[in-house]
Amino acid sequence: MIKEFARAKINLTLDILRKREDNFHEVEMIMQSLELADVLEMEKISDGIKFSMNAEKIIGGEKIPADEKNLAYRAVLELEKVCGKKFNVAINLQKNIPAAAGLGGGSSDAAAVLRGMNKLFDLNFSEEKLCKIGEKIGSDVPFCVIGGTCLAKGRGEILTKLPAMKNFSVVLMKPHGEISTVWAYKTFDEFFADKISHPPTEKIISLLSQKNYEEAFKNFSNVFEPVALKKFPEIELYKKKMLAAGAKFSMMSGSGPTIFSLADEEFVEKIVSSIKNFDAQIFITKNFSF
Repeated sequence: MIKEFARAKINLTLDILRKREDNFHEVEMIMQSLELADVLEMEKISDGIKFSMNAEKIIGGEKIPADEKNLAYRAVLELEKVCGKKFNVAINLQKNIPAAAGLGGGSSDAAAVLRGMNKLFDLNFSEEKLCKIGEKIGSDVPFCVIGGTCLAKGRGEILTKLPAMKNFSVVLMKPHGEISTVWAYKTFDEFFADKISHPPTEKIISLLSQKNYEEAFKNFSNVFEPVALKKFPEIELYKKKMLAAGAKFSMMSGSGPTIFSLADEEFVEKIVSSIKNFDAQIFITKNFSF
């Protein structure tokens, strides 16, 4: 049996540069893995693909497909296409990352299956090869294969490893309700594409490399935040509460609606207390380097 951890991610920056001719968007993001992870167990069986999932720990888990529509399941199908053969495998997925939250849970599950199957069936694919396969499943899958701290460009598949960031505590606040990534991009194109302020990505990378985190935090931004505010105007209140309680920085991850705060460990309890009465699910974790 092979066990893999599918780690959540946050976006320290998220910028949309333009809409491409292929209808995808050119993005530029600094992405960071977290300790919070789904757990996948894979083992060989005599026939077919057997997929099971437990999503009881997360609100909305009942909406996650437990069939070939699940990205973890799709990862097996993509491997079969590449290898030109069937794999007989049982996969059990324990969901701990909230769904439709901007934390990359589904993408990370797919990446974990690619890594696990590579070991289980002695495929000997390189990390680069696994990333190429992951591109066909989802734009965030290549990052989730590699993990750590990365600059992502293109659709998200062009990756540059960055120096590991200091180990901060991370408080995640997932409001009840969802934001569709398709809706977020459509709304951005329609209302915000010509109005947003782009994050200074190269400057941020330089500051992170110098370990000048306080200055880097001042420049973090996510161009999807004004989009998300149309559905979740309370996001600004959540951020203010967390900052007032001692967070070093607070921002929305991905297309939302999850808000994350970076903090020193001694402020975590106060931050959680400041938001515990809101209609949201709260997770406490840390950033993670592979």
